[in-house]
Amino acid sequence: MIRVMVTGAYGRMGREVLKTVWHAEDMDLVGAVDGRGEGVDIGPLIGIDEVGISIENNLEEAIKRMRPDAVVDFTGPQAVYSNTICCLEHKVRPIVGATGMDPGQINEIVKLSEQIRVGGLIAPNFAIGAILMMRFACEAVRFLPDVEIIELHHDQKVDAPSGTAIKTAEAIFEQRENEYSQGLPTEMETLEGARGGKFHGGIRIHSVRLPGLVAHQEVIFGGLGQTLTIRHDSITRESFMPGVLLAIRKTMNLERVVYGLDKLLFE
Repeated sequence: MIRVMVTGAYGRMGREVLKTVWHAEDMDLVGAVDGRGEGVDIGPLIGIDEVGISIENNLEEAIKRMRPDAVVDFTGPQAVYSNTICCLEHKVRPIVGATGMDPGQINEIVKLSEQIRVGGLIAPNFAIGAILMMRFACEAVRFLPDVEIIELHHDQKVDAPSGTAIKTAEAIFEQRENEYSQGLPTEMETLEGARGGKFHGGIRIHSVRLPGLVAHQEVIFGGLGQTLTIRHDSITRESFMPGVLLAIRKTMNLERVVYGLDKLLFE
């Protein structure tokens, strides 16, 4: 049995992970951590009777006491980096779904994991369909180099653009960097930000935040007399759970932290 702890457990994604791990036959849910809901039994949070596991607010103390094999983190930009370092320092595998870390922080985490030979995953998106969207986009940009990204999320998401949009832009840029060097035409914004944020190579990213949304992204390619749109929609947070389970299982055999669920699906 894989011993799993969840941090960010009181949030909507955290509760979904709690429920999923609780029902997984090869996993043992051993703890839940969050700055909110301290002392609350997780049972009612996931729609069952009390189970004797209460939310705690100190990740390090919980790790020392419960000794999990892996910690699934769905906190936020303010806590995810320190949480991940804490896991590695105690030789616990981090499965990171929270976004907001910068490339420097991710590189530091990967280097530390390599030094201590502890596996883990940082994944901007756990939905299998979203990973396929990014892979298909990398194929399309070889033939249609002009591209923009629109990502749409619920109004409680703190960071913009989303980690998925950044990961998509990174992957697209790697594909077209050497082959296409054309610049964008001169343009003028009469309202600052109207054209979105500019990523490497001039790739534009537009962020939408509205109630009623969960997680959605369009990658739009333009060519002579045509457009191609590759879109993924997460209708419910359940869409991320198969990827979370896959990540927990596969990182048990890793000796370093990897960036992107695609590393576990395709490599």
